[in-house]
Amino acid sequence: MIRKLMLFMTMMIIVSACSSGSGTPYRIVYSMDTQQTTSEAVPDSSLQDQRYSVAIIPKGTEIDYFTVAAEGAQEAANDLDIDVMFEGPKTADVSGQIEVIDSMIQRHVDLIAVSANDPEALIPVLEKARQAGIKVISWDADADPQVRDFYVNMVDPETLGRHLMDTLANAMGEKGNFAILTGAISASNLSDWLKWIQVQHKAYYPEMNLVKVVATDDNLTKAGEVAKQLLAEHPELNGIIGNSSVGFLSAANAVKDAGKAGAVKVVGLSNPNFTRSYLNEGTVQMATLWSPKKLGYLTVVLANNLLNGVRPADGQDIPKVGKIRVVGDMVIMGEPLDFSKENVNQYDF
Repeated sequence: MIRKLMLFMTMMIIVSACSSGSGTPYRIVYSMDTQQTTSEAVPDSSLQDQRYSVAIIPKGTEIDYFTVAAEGAQEAANDLDIDVMFEGPKTADVSGQIEVIDSMIQRHVDLIAVSANDPEALIPVLEKARQAGIKVISWDADADPQVRDFYVNMVDPETLGRHLMDTLANAMGEKGNFAILTGAISASNLSDWLKWIQVQHKAYYPEMNLVKVVATDDNLTKAGEVAKQLLAEHPELNGIIGNSSVGFLSAANAVKDAGKAGAVKVVGLSNPNFTRSYLNEGTVQMATLWSPKKLGYLTVVLANNLLNGVRPADGQDIPKVGKIRVVGDMVIMGEPLDFSKENVNQYDF
């Protein structure tokens, strides 16, 4: 009873912060296309001794999440008057990341920020970059701490993982069979979230049965195939958590195509613009995310600061992003946001 009350109160806080009142027209509560109004301006690029070049390496350039992040990275590049190259493999492939990083070393960029598909596999090439005098940070998914200065994280991993489990439990009435579609098992961020999903499940939901965890490798084709196979192999399935944006949308499409919308509850990670139609038609019950555009913007700002000798600080107010947290060598951008049928039209990213 206490657990349910706490979950209810948490959801009410999120809803009250995100939804408009009865009879009140909705309004866009987040968009980065507004003018900067905070008193703390973007750092003055005229104070720099040189024009910096920053390489932002995503897991995969054809993953929609990273397409949005690229928009934020380019906006920051324009604000700071620096050169930003947003390049990576088309899909989540670590060998492709290694090739791109090698290319950036040859191009003598000043800093590399990588969303690591496989932290261990990237150690040699990132160490090579550092030996060449290139600064290295990680963003979105951490690299090995020995080869980077700090990690720009979106949210606290424990908070997100537990929250994803709670949202599915709420949609399923805290009982039934569920599965998890994750991305690459080697991705550190996905592994952390997966761990805390399972911790929360075991601690609070004894009537829910996890039947399978399936890796999609954040490959759109593979994700679609394994999602359909999951439903075929487990007709008793009542819910799916998409632990990555690719897994979430693939689960939604598979459930819709199987005619099981509403019968199989779907929650997970995706931005509102890609999820809006699924939420409105009832194929998915809840999407959770942060702003990938903000994350791209924040990564470039912190990269530029590091090149100017300034490390991130706890409570630091970043224009167009807000106040960040710093825990050890990890930057936390903010808290997760929930998007439902009731509030999704208030968001535009």
